[in-house]
Amino acid sequence: MRVVFLFIITSIFSIFVTASTTVTKISSNQGIVWGMVFIDENNLLLSHKDGRISLLNLQSKEIKNIENVPKILNRGQGGLLDIQKKDEWIYLTYVKSVKGEGATTLARAKLENNKLIDFKDLLVTKSISSASHHFGSRITFDDTGHLYFSIGDRGTRDNAQNLKTHAGSIIRLNLDGSVPRDNPFLNDTNALPEIYSYGHRNPQGLFYDINSKKLYSNEHGPRGGDEINIIEKGANYGWPIVSQGKEYWNPMYVGEYRSKKEYIDGIKVYIPSIAPSSLLSYSGKKYKNLKGNLFSGALKLQHLNQIILDKNDNVIKENRLLEDLHERIRNVIESPNGEIYISTDSGNIYLVDFKE
Repeated sequence: MRVVFLFIITSIFSIFVTASTTVTKISSNQGIVWGMVFIDENNLLLSHKDGRISLLNLQSKEIKNIENVPKILNRGQGGLLDIQKKDEWIYLTYVKSVKGEGATTLARAKLENNKLIDFKDLLVTKSISSASHHFGSRITFDDTGHLYFSIGDRGTRDNAQNLKTHAGSIIRLNLDGSVPRDNPFLNDTNALPEIYSYGHRNPQGLFYDINSKKLYSNEHGPRGGDEINIIEKGANYGWPIVSQGKEYWNPMYVGEYRSKKEYIDGIKVYIPSIAPSSLLSYSGKKYKNLKGNLFSGALKLQHLNQIILDKNDNVIKENRLLEDLHERIRNVIESPNGEIYISTDSGNIYLVDFKE
């Protein structure tokens, strides 16, 4: 009876949210906006995959291009990736050309008079490859002075289990790019000290929830097997040894379908794949009933994915919102006042409204 009651309650909630979700188009013709970050309540900094950074004023809708952006390798899935702000610094991940090959790179700069100044690469990762896919990459910050960013396996599966490469891992650094003294592999001569977790395929969502003190990530599986994970220090997430995704060229699972105790399982697995990009754990600042819900863009299945969790991070309900847009949703963020904004690969930016 309790299970039936829970199902009824969550179903009613799902119907309410889906029926009451609307969007307002804020801007268009922006190309692929990979990342967005508020520098104040009215101005939104955008990272464009093709290598541009621009500033969008939400009141006037005026767009200004930011100067002194570094040279970006815009190839395949690579280009200018995420952008975030912490204190006076703008942080970004991008694909840097290293002798014609691509490496996911973390950099920071200051923004002054619509120009980047004091630009510096903090880490050109050991993920260099001629492959044009699985770069990651998202950035997030905890509340104790650390930065995290994600890197894909660069299309070479074994990278994810190899601690001598950054590919297929989540990196943890101090805000100045130095390595924290309590990183899990700092004293391991067979591992790179920047690695915080590994066994990842292509994590394109990363979010630290300051309320729950949890680090959430989502990543692309192959044919099925997209995951949402809670990232733990030093943990192995199993790719490609275990996966609920199948090979592209045959109906067999990649590795073993069932996990083993030495690997961390996802709290949510998508079969078939939705192709997740970006991740947000909502604060509840404006929409109280959405506090702690996870939101992710879906590229392949073209919707805003909502995951409702209980207090133990068990998935109660999944909702697929904004399917009628028929757009690949690339990024989802929360404004300082609790509003939710999304960007799409069609070049549109929308404000999402949840009617309470």
